[in-house]
Amino acid sequence: MLASKSIAAHLARGAIGFGSLALAVHLAPASPWAVIALVAVALAALRGCPTCWTLGLIQGVLARARGRRAEGICEDGSCAPRRP
Repeated sequence: MLASKSIAAHLARGAIGFGSLALAVHLAPASPWAVIALVAVALAALRGCPTCWTLGLIQGVLARARGRRAEGICEDGSCAPRRP
């Protein structure tokens, strides 16, 4: 599942991830080792990629709008749409 347990936690992970990416771009000319470390932090915070983070945010917001908790969407380990 892509979504975090709460929207606030998901946004905090996004702030850390995107902040690390921005700092890596800023430090690129000066320190290549810092860039590698910051990109690793960003990938860990975003759990892979920015697109996956964005989809997780959308999934969490939609679950909250439907009155469900985000962690309860995928009960059997697969996130396939359920048939009524």
